[in-house]
Amino acid sequence: MAKKASKQTQDTAEEILDIVKKTLDAGKAEDVALIDLAGKTSIASYMVVASGTSNRHVAFLAESVRQKLKEKGYVSTVEGEEKADWVLIDAFDVIVHIFRPEVRDFYSLEKMWSAFRKPE
Repeated sequence: MAKKASKQTQDTAEEILDIVKKTLDAGKAEDVALIDLAGKTSIASYMVVASGTSNRHVAFLAESVRQKLKEKGYVSTVEGEEKADWVLIDAFDVIVHIFRPEVRDFYSLEKMWSAFRKPE
């Protein structure tokens, strides 16, 4: 049974974040950035931005994160898997963006949210 998707507790957000970080690390994601959004916006508590080395790597990382969240009972939605230039995983209190490096550079998401970025 899936855990409640709306209004997750901070503990739940931390657990989801831990799953995401460990899965990205195991999948050899590059340049993983954590942006703490708690109390700064209502869209999520955290945003994670990472790079894959190719479309296949981006797709693999996204599928791995989606699967690990599902195994732990968390609901998520995924967009962009077909092209795999930029995949968005919305786990409600944690939003994950996985890019090919040149696409990540082009959109510069971290610059938009730089005031909230936590050093890793």
